[in-house]
Amino acid sequence: MAVPPSSQPHVMVLPFPAQGHVMPLMELSHRLLDHGVEVDFVNTDINHDRVLKAMAAKTGAVPDGIHMVSFPDGMGPDGDRTDIPMLANGLPAAMLGPLEEMIRSKKIKWVIADVSMNWVLELADTAGVHVALFSTFSAAVLALRLHVPKLIEDGILDECGTVMRNETIQLSPTMPPVQATENPWARLGNSPDKMRVFIKNVLKSNPAIRLATTVICNSFEEIESGALDLLPNALPVGPLEAPPASSASAAGHFWPEDATCLAWLDAQTSGSVIYVAFGSFTVFDAARFEELADGLELTGRPFLWAVRPNFTDGVVGEGWLDAFKRRVERKGLVVGWAPQQRVLSHPSIACFLSHCGWNSTMEGLRHGVPFLCWPYFADQFCNQSYVCNVWGTGVKLLADQRGVVTKEEINTKVAQLLCDDKIKASVAMWKDAACASIAEGGSSHVNLLKLVNLLRAQ
Repeated sequence: MAVPPSSQPHVMVLPFPAQGHVMPLMELSHRLLDHGVEVDFVNTDINHDRVLKAMAAKTGAVPDGIHMVSFPDGMGPDGDRTDIPMLANGLPAAMLGPLEEMIRSKKIKWVIADVSMNWVLELADTAGVHVALFSTFSAAVLALRLHVPKLIEDGILDECGTVMRNETIQLSPTMPPVQATENPWARLGNSPDKMRVFIKNVLKSNPAIRLATTVICNSFEEIESGALDLLPNALPVGPLEAPPASSASAAGHFWPEDATCLAWLDAQTSGSVIYVAFGSFTVFDAARFEELADGLELTGRPFLWAVRPNFTDGVVGEGWLDAFKRRVERKGLVVGWAPQQRVLSHPSIACFLSHCGWNSTMEGLRHGVPFLCWPYFADQFCNQSYVCNVWGTGVKLLADQRGVVTKEEINTKVAQLLCDDKIKASVAMWKDAACASIAEGGSSHVNLLKLVNLLRAQ
């Protein structure tokens, strides 16, 4: 039933300017729109342009009720936006003023902000707006973030984030065990200076996170109960899914989706295809890239591999990749950017070779796909631990002494994964739990209604 215009709540949604943050908040915006909530969706100027270009071939990608707006990010045209600490540090100065002006002019009462944009909580005082935070990573990682002062107090980390003792960190029995050297901050920056910036930001912003009206999580109670118990005012509403119409899902993507792969999947045998995708930040050098390619070929299985334009560091020539595509054209398909949720729901998919970003982890879980885990940085090692050590839905790929996952390792682990009946049973169980959580009356569906009622009440 349509909500009368006079009672329709109006919220601002503010993601951190990265693909893996924009996408789930766009999916949440669609869910809110389904319940009569109008959304102003704020991107940075450069990402706004990328999204519009990615949607150029689509129609109806942004429905009425979601308004795409943008502001500068504080960096110049040639700024390195893959330098996350530098990008994050400049955002408050660049965006707080324009955001406050927009909130006042449109009389916006609620902001749903990415946890990584928690500085927007300042506007609760200056603009009188209510702020809900949204976690684009697992509840476990957010709990670890809030636990950083204790890790420093216990001497596991120093005040600059350097690991002093490599102990296993596990905050509750149902949470993933993580080595101190693989905590999200130790694996985020590639220099002590970047680590120092991040830990400083964590220590500064942790108290603010506790002040948020609620913390919305792209997770569900059945799979992260231990971690959710450690968070203030947690409201898990996941796994978030794009709307069924592929045109609508494009509104959160930075690269055009290549939907031709769906027809290719239709021609493959059920449960036969290895899907390979490493998200928006992973970068491989020539050795890792070519070894992965050779490993996929060595399996003898059909594979669909998403190789976005900046996936390699430039040392792999176009000629090499073109030759590889020709060599495997009867078995493998390489695309630039795939409609991932539609791919993972396809019956021909056998497994997901993934970097274990949280969006990908939730999507694979939701669609009942086992994982080959190859994390790159940040929270992905914690997510791998969930998959392999807690949920039992995948296996870990191990690098050799050079830090390279060999083609033999890939071939061996694919075979191991696909004949493991215990993993198959776990995958099926968690798929059922995920689907039940978002169905009417499920835990996440109930929490989404709580969120909508909260937005309407103010």
